[in-house]
Amino acid sequence: MEWTNWEPVRGSDVTLSEQLVAWVQQELHLRYRGGSRLPSVRRMAQSAGVSTHTVVAAYDRLMALGLVESRPGSGFFVRVRQPRRLRTESLRADRNEPRKIDVNWMLNSFMGHSDSAGIPTQWLDNDMVLAAVRQVSRSADSGLLGYGHSHGYRPLRQHIAGQLEDSGIQADPDTQILLCSGATHALDLLLRHWLRPGDTVVVEDPAWYLLFARLAVVDVRVLSVPRRADGPDVAVLEQLAREHRPRLVILNTVVHNPTGFSLSPSVAHAILTLAQTWGFHIIEDDTYSELHSHPPCRLAQLDQLHRVTLVGGYSKVLAAGLRLAYMAASPALLQSLVNLKMLAGLTTPELSERVTHRLLVDGPYRKHLDRLRRHADGGRQQTLERLTRLGLAPDAPPQAGMFVWTDTGVETESLVRALGRPGHLLVPGALFSPEQQPSTYVRINVSVAGDDAFWGDLERCLDAARQRTDSVPS
Repeated sequence: MEWTNWEPVRGSDVTLSEQLVAWVQQELHLRYRGGSRLPSVRRMAQSAGVSTHTVVAAYDRLMALGLVESRPGSGFFVRVRQPRRLRTESLRADRNEPRKIDVNWMLNSFMGHSDSAGIPTQWLDNDMVLAAVRQVSRSADSGLLGYGHSHGYRPLRQHIAGQLEDSGIQADPDTQILLCSGATHALDLLLRHWLRPGDTVVVEDPAWYLLFARLAVVDVRVLSVPRRADGPDVAVLEQLAREHRPRLVILNTVVHNPTGFSLSPSVAHAILTLAQTWGFHIIEDDTYSELHSHPPCRLAQLDQLHRVTLVGGYSKVLAAGLRLAYMAASPALLQSLVNLKMLAGLTTPELSERVTHRLLVDGPYRKHLDRLRRHADGGRQQTLERLTRLGLAPDAPPQAGMFVWTDTGVETESLVRALGRPGHLLVPGALFSPEQQPSTYVRINVSVAGDDAFWGDLERCLDAARQRTDSVPS
């Protein structure tokens, strides 16, 4: 994709150089990573029909903002941010040097969109959320003026405890459930509690890319275990546990992101046996389980929160802006997490917690969830049919959720950039691996299922990528 497709707006109150700055900033957030080269001043000026002075002023402003750097004799480049290195190890003999994780680019590319949670806003129920807000505002008392409880709004914790009990997980609402400002907040508290410099952590490959970004700022060793349709590869996990004695294993068990797979009972039992044998703790990411109409067994259900901490939430299916998640853990661990939560930010906003509670206890929530699952199931099936026509059907179809994970046969970071769509719709496979190596896999959001223009553009970009691959001498 060319940088030189900027079209200035003549006669605007915003100067041409300011327009160019804003456009480049948008392109940086959407598509371009550190090290990408910008067009020369002359080329950009000629393409847009503006003076070189306008482009120079814009580039100077971008350098002042720390977004662009000038390399004498070479031109202008997107500045490479320097996060701390993520040390990774693998059982593969042909191990390569890991790439640097550009944390800022990852966050800006995939969390800067209203639909970045994966579920399009048109599938959510805006009226239902607004009605809950109005109900809470009418019935609110002076309690909203205070800090709230350190564990979070108690009626919501009681409701969550009831839901967990229905799924076979016993958790006392006062000593084993903690409300957080989203799953990332919960994960941050858990990593702060468990990890010290030099510790070993095992993650899945593929797995949620923001997990790698969070681990990149902690001086720990990260090992990866391949994710299969029935869960992580138990043989590899056992070898890693025996050789490296990890302190923590982080798993997304139900409606795994990005594959859509869920854990089988036999693999779940094997994992807990390994945890008992080798003494590691497990964080079970349950973020997307609400999209599964009949969730399979969870590790927390079998373990009853002894070695497993369950992280769940409702932001994905209600409204990302509510930023509501919870942790279910043993009483001793939960008290330590409460202390960390209080030190980091005192309490979480009770208004969001009360609104979420109102949404969960009212009748429309279950109907909303059923509609959401039907949207996801239909979109997923249609996406699989579209991929089959392109010869890209995955070996094993996802069981639930918003995503399809498939092999395109071409390097997908360049493919995604060439497609030029918002980053949450098509995500290159490299971001889902802790080693960040080039990948031919891609995660597709099923909300694009009925978008004919998207599929036409994808087919053209795939053909172009294959032609480039074929033309490279072997």
